[in-house]
Amino acid sequence: MTERPTRLYLPDDVPAAPLPGTTTVDAVIESLGVGAFQIRLLLICGLTFAADAMEVLLMGFALPGVNATFGLPPGALGATMLLSATFAGMLVGAPFWGRQADVYGRRPVFLVTVLAGVIFGLVGAMAPNIWVLVAARVLAGFAIGGTMAVDYALMAEFVPRRVRGRFLVLTEGFWAIGTVMIAALAYLIGQLLPPQEGWRMLVLIAALPGVVGLLVRTGVPDSPRWLLSRGRVEEAHAALIRVAQLNGQDPPLLALAPPRRVPARPPRWAALLSPQLRDRTLLLALAWFGMSLGYYGIFSWLPTYLRTQGVDLPEAYRLAMILALAQIPGYLLSSLLVEWVGRRVTLVGFMLASAAGAYLFMLSSEPAWTLLASGLLSFSLLGAWGALYAFAAEVFPTTLRATGMGTVSAAARLGSLISPVAGGLLLSGNLGQALTVFAASFIISAGCVWATGLEPRGQAVPEGEHG
Repeated sequence: MTERPTRLYLPDDVPAAPLPGTTTVDAVIESLGVGAFQIRLLLICGLTFAADAMEVLLMGFALPGVNATFGLPPGALGATMLLSATFAGMLVGAPFWGRQADVYGRRPVFLVTVLAGVIFGLVGAMAPNIWVLVAARVLAGFAIGGTMAVDYALMAEFVPRRVRGRFLVLTEGFWAIGTVMIAALAYLIGQLLPPQEGWRMLVLIAALPGVVGLLVRTGVPDSPRWLLSRGRVEEAHAALIRVAQLNGQDPPLLALAPPRRVPARPPRWAALLSPQLRDRTLLLALAWFGMSLGYYGIFSWLPTYLRTQGVDLPEAYRLAMILALAQIPGYLLSSLLVEWVGRRVTLVGFMLASAAGAYLFMLSSEPAWTLLASGLLSFSLLGAWGALYAFAAEVFPTTLRATGMGTVSAAARLGSLISPVAGGLLLSGNLGQALTVFAASFIISAGCVWATGLEPRGQAVPEGEHG
């Protein structure tokens, strides 16, 4: 661990210079610049991320109707398990699918996880009892965990370094769109149908954007960086030609330099705990855990908390939409700052602002001030999430990038599973205790990010096993 930003590559892992008459994937990606391919990839990954946001936040909006349908009192075991079910699936799915993406490629996992998420989402809409619904949400979460890890690996490997951080943050920015969509749908359906019927319609509609995502993903080639790491030089070259065509550029004329060595299989998961990668893996896992604990602890329970404060359900949904809209400028500012001042400073700044927002929420007593504090919290938290996804996608090597993303994402899901317990303090009236836990988790996360000593801005993404 160092006390100042350091390079991502270690001395024994600097890529070898290409042979005469050959070039590297990184050189080609840089020469092709930003064009239609990268914009299209941003929209495709963003659409899927918006769909994932709808699925992840879905049960927070559907829970009142589910309780009414199955006769569950607030705080019942089935209701609590339902809020945690999606996160439990993601806890297992993120590292599992991340590993599969490093072994078999980004594109197959890219497609399979979206299809599985749609199928299990539809099953949940037809659930005859609470336990079938819980099982469907676990399986949907298992699939969603993979899409979130793989999307970022693919995006990081196709975008030139000068705007890579911005594109990664903007991908996560589609989370705000998904949040607005699910809150708006919950509000509109609540106006048209009683809660006992409306929640099924909400679950059904939330699964449909994944169908569109599946269709548009079929035209995305696999990552040339991953293909080259597996010795599939001709396929990597073909993928780069596809990028050149869509960007209106001349195709690369030089052959790609083959990798120095092609192992029979990608490095095992344990390589993330090697001396070269151990610090960044553990520190980022702690940072993701803390951010998830605080974020979901607040926002998963917010509609229910507002109802306990006398806010009716339609008004709670309208407030949720306002808070989702507050996320958008947070993402936009984060996408600029990661390139202007760097990933690490941006990320730590937003995390500390989130801690301040949690305490401001606790001190607010008037409705207007409560809304303002909630908006600040939403703004800063989602700015932090955007930078955190970008940071993690850039510091793991290609042969372990999806595995690394899946691993730290799993740590976040562990925080998500614990968050209903902390969030329950909001319902019991222990607002100060709950928000102190959340603020502390944001501060600890900021310390972990700073302790990595890494700054990916302006650097090539690591290629070798050791990062």
